[in-house]
Amino acid sequence: MSPKKTSRAEVAVRQKNLDRADKAAVRFQAEPGLNEKIVREISEQKDEPAWMLAKRLSALKHFESSPLPGFGPNLSQLDLNSIVYFVRPDTSEATSWDKVPKEIKRTFEQLGIPEAERTALAGVGAQYDSDIVYHNLKKKWEAQGVIFENMDVAVQKYPELVKKYFMTECVPISDHKFVMLHGAVWSGGTFIFVPKNVHIELPLQAYFRMNAESGGQFEHTLIIADEGSEVHYIEGCSAPRYNKSSLHAGCVEIFVGKDARVRYSSIENWSKDTYNLNTKRALVDDGGTIEWVSGNLGSGATMLYPTSILRAEGARSDSLGIAFAGSGQNQDTGAKAIHLAPHTASTIVSKSISVDGGVNTFRGLISIAANATNVTASMSCDALLIGKKSIANTIPELKIKNDQVSVAHEARVGKIGEEEIFFLETRGFSEAEATRLLVSGFIEPIIKALPVEYALELNKLIELEMEGAVG
Repeated sequence: MSPKKTSRAEVAVRQKNLDRADKAAVRFQAEPGLNEKIVREISEQKDEPAWMLAKRLSALKHFESSPLPGFGPNLSQLDLNSIVYFVRPDTSEATSWDKVPKEIKRTFEQLGIPEAERTALAGVGAQYDSDIVYHNLKKKWEAQGVIFENMDVAVQKYPELVKKYFMTECVPISDHKFVMLHGAVWSGGTFIFVPKNVHIELPLQAYFRMNAESGGQFEHTLIIADEGSEVHYIEGCSAPRYNKSSLHAGCVEIFVGKDARVRYSSIENWSKDTYNLNTKRALVDDGGTIEWVSGNLGSGATMLYPTSILRAEGARSDSLGIAFAGSGQNQDTGAKAIHLAPHTASTIVSKSISVDGGVNTFRGLISIAANATNVTASMSCDALLIGKKSIANTIPELKIKNDQVSVAHEARVGKIGEEEIFFLETRGFSEAEATRLLVSGFIEPIIKALPVEYALELNKLIELEMEGAVG
């Protein structure tokens, strides 16, 4: 039976509700700003092992001596001393929605998460500010040895496994300013381990809600797909609108084993007062495949470039992304494919829509090592401009250290043409309807790559963002 389609009116109401902060009781809220005392407090409240506290303190030292990035959106208005780095709702993790406090549950019901879990998902995690408030995996997958846990719980239950992979070779704590910050204050997130040759037929999903004013969210996602396994993981994110800046600096680490396949889908719809400075990276072994499907809209400023490191023969990466920038938004997004071994392959496809003065920048990288022969790689970025003040920048980079490769790149920037609009108007569409129809066609490759429920949601959210900008 096909899933029930979400009406435009339902999405409009849902989006309006997302912009309202339902105030839940708070168990603990740190003072604004970051120092060693707060880092130690986070670790103590989570009863972490000594090695995790040591990693946090090391990351803090790196952070304090590291400059802000020298590229991308202007971050001068981001006051890191005014951010609240740790906020705990007054609840404990539940495995039943009935046990989640009503103020928090209302938020996730507006997002449709409980219903999606019942009809289309193998498991769900839900995070509210710094803590996971709900987590559940269907028994079928538990019986096959799949681990789907709150990241904080995984540190306690699987310390040696977490210690081996957590911020070591994939995303080390010294990587860049906001990885360092993440390493110091991370909280919550998702841990997934899929055993050898286990194929999870339905997606796993986590949803992250940042509700505190001037808050920060720093969830950590760690996915380990053993040899021959397969998993699809979906993340969604949102925050209410305030008049003060918020910060999201999460981290995603994915380990794709031999002949394994991981699809990571993400729809990030942070509020326009949020700085979204996220890091996502995958290490891919022999014959493994990583698929990135990304939708970015909502935040005032974004810096996000999912990266695939293809470190063994036959590894593959496919990256598909859409970024939407409206008035007052600066979306600096793209993808990276780093080929370290022969016979590897990658594709990067990026589409952006700039409306009403919004700014989109695509940054793409294909890097091929000297010994990585017989590589096939391609990168394409298409940008659509709507309105005279909208901006699209494309910054592709190719680093190729041998000549036994096949690499292609193309970039196109264009506006919706008057002829296309006129043609549709002659068929009875208004200008606004014609524009929305053309935009839907433009983003179709991304929409088709998402599960039906999420494709409908992304399409409608973009329509809502465009209202008032055209027609």
